[in-house]
Amino acid sequence: MRIDATERRIIKATQAGLPLVPRPYAAVAAQLGMEEAELHDRLRALKARGVIRRIAVAPNHYRLGLVANGMSVWDVDDTRITELGQRVGALDFVSHCYERPRTLPHWPYNLFAMLHGTSREEVEALRGEVAAILGDACRGNDILYSTEILKKTGLRLRPEKG
Repeated sequence: MRIDATERRIIKATQAGLPLVPRPYAAVAAQLGMEEAELHDRLRALKARGVIRRIAVAPNHYRLGLVANGMSVWDVDDTRITELGQRVGALDFVSHCYERPRTLPHWPYNLFAMLHGTSREEVEALRGEVAAILGDACRGNDILYSTEILKKTGLRLRPEKG
């Protein structure tokens, strides 16, 4: 997949994150000497071509004081997973929620939801809230706690050969 020189400059200007200012796209556009609308158009085009998948916030939960982070896994009735997954994903303490296929017989879970709290006790209480939403559509669950941040980066371009 090829990108032009302007697209390369956009990716390099944003690959470490957007600036923490009220209008981050305007700041990036100014840095690149282009109009904000052009930057938006080019980012949409990069996304449409599959060069980038999304632009998202990737907070460091530990620095925010959310030191107990657990990936909760749930065995949810397939006929209800879409509706229930949307409800779980809308909770303010869930940073991401998604469906994955089961790997039977060893892994019966098909709904994953990352829960964040200031302690494991808080996360366990939040897990109880998720369980209440899932109700009898849930046949089992577990939680896997994070011990460190392994990766918090997005697209990175290789340096150009000079």
